[in-house]
Amino acid sequence: MRGADRGGDRGPRAGWTTRNWTTRKLLRAGVGASLAVLALLGGLGVWALARTGTATTELVDVGSPALTLSVRLEAALVDQETGIRGYGLTGQRDFIQPYAQGLAEQKSAVDSLRPLVAHDRRARADLEEVLARAATWQARIARPVAAAPAGSAAVALAAERADEGKTTFDAVRAATSAQQQHLQKSRATARADLEHAMALRNVVFCAIAALIVLLAALIFEGLRRGVTVPLEQLSADARRVAGGSFGHAVTAGGPADLRRLAADVEAMRRRLADELDFTEHARGVLDEQAADLRRSNAELEQFAYVASHDLQEPLRKVASFCQLLQRRYADQLDERANQYIGFAVDGANRMQILINDLLAFSRVGRVHNQHAVVDLEHVLAATLDALSVAVEESGAEVAHDPLPTVAGDATQLGMLWQNLLSNAVKFRDPQRPPRIRVEAVRDGSLWRFAITDNGIGIDPEYAEKVFVIFQRLHTKDAYPGSGIGLAMCRKIVEFHGGTIHIDTAHTSGTRIVFTLPAPEEDPPSPDPESGSEPTAADSVDTAPGEDAS
Repeated sequence: MRGADRGGDRGPRAGWTTRNWTTRKLLRAGVGASLAVLALLGGLGVWALARTGTATTELVDVGSPALTLSVRLEAALVDQETGIRGYGLTGQRDFIQPYAQGLAEQKSAVDSLRPLVAHDRRARADLEEVLARAATWQARIARPVAAAPAGSAAVALAAERADEGKTTFDAVRAATSAQQQHLQKSRATARADLEHAMALRNVVFCAIAALIVLLAALIFEGLRRGVTVPLEQLSADARRVAGGSFGHAVTAGGPADLRRLAADVEAMRRRLADELDFTEHARGVLDEQAADLRRSNAELEQFAYVASHDLQEPLRKVASFCQLLQRRYADQLDERANQYIGFAVDGANRMQILINDLLAFSRVGRVHNQHAVVDLEHVLAATLDALSVAVEESGAEVAHDPLPTVAGDATQLGMLWQNLLSNAVKFRDPQRPPRIRVEAVRDGSLWRFAITDNGIGIDPEYAEKVFVIFQRLHTKDAYPGSGIGLAMCRKIVEFHGGTIHIDTAHTSGTRIVFTLPAPEEDPPSPDPESGSEPTAADSVDTAPGEDAS
């Protein structure tokens, strides 16, 4: 066979991004770049969310609660001032209760407010200022008035310090107002930071979405240009070549591995084109040889006709006239002349047998080729009936397994069984009567048959020689025959799609194993009266070939 050179890159040249890069390398680079961009976008998103969360925490968890607690602290101080003023005006201890409640509320509000303003220096200073002013008012006014006895003493002390109390509590009010203003300003700043962070977050996520869409579009376009388009071009070229345009060149494009694939497909196309040219040439030669073969077969058919008619007629005349000569002139001929005449008659008869055997051998697969369903039980019965005389004279016993139905030519299968069984009877051991066993075993899609006898056997070195036409292992005086029988058996078995061989492991006699294809479904056996089964008259007496050494 002639080789084919590899196709080159004759398609459009790839761009700089794919000239020396394979698809795997391009995909790895694309995936790596995509992951890097996605990681950067993810980092920006996390930063925006973190900033939004910080601003939210500052507003929700610090700014607003601090302002609320500042208002509570102011209310607690006002409650204290109200209680002290009522007690100072009336002198009754019942009016001092708001003062006690205000002290408790002050402590609770201060305890909650201190952690919230711990990180803000100005808020911390405002709280200390409020507490300092409140402490001054409590030391100068609240505690002395509250400690004074009920009645005129408390009223007198409150009246005495009324102006000082007003001044000091106004300072408390001013301190709480300044604190609340500062806290409101801080909350407003936190709200503005939150709004800014949310706007920034929205911008970042919109940018992430846009970049992801852009990245997907770039990846799609890159795959389309780098992989899809070259593959579509390669597929179109391949379909065109497959459609019969073997002269159409397969172009190469895309990444390096796709170009190599296109080059391999181009090389395959060139190889196919070369092989097609060679096949066309070989087909022309085969057509000429087929014509010669048809002429040769026609000549062989003519020869077979001549052999079966024209050649046998002279042989019959030779034998007949020799026998007539022997009968009429027997008293005038000596013993040697009679012996010569006997040789001539015997030679003519053996020539007729040989011609008949050759005709039967040549007809296998040519004349008898009517495949049908054949019941081997009927074939074996017909064969044993044809061999009944030889079986009875030799005292042979034939046992067999149940035989199946197979697809084949009934006449040829009848010749197969007759040759094998007659060999088993003919090549028997003189010391014992023949014992013949026919076995049939299903082996997958085949039927495996075996014919075993207790005869003289075959040496392993002749296991193949006995299947060659005209190969005799004995003289015609010892065992008559033409040496064609087993060769015909092999031809029949192989024509039916099976194999045949001598089982060399069997020692006490001969064991011939052959196979026949098993039908997919065993159909019903044909009617024996339909003419599909062979009879003794249908089988040609082929004088089976020897199977003994």
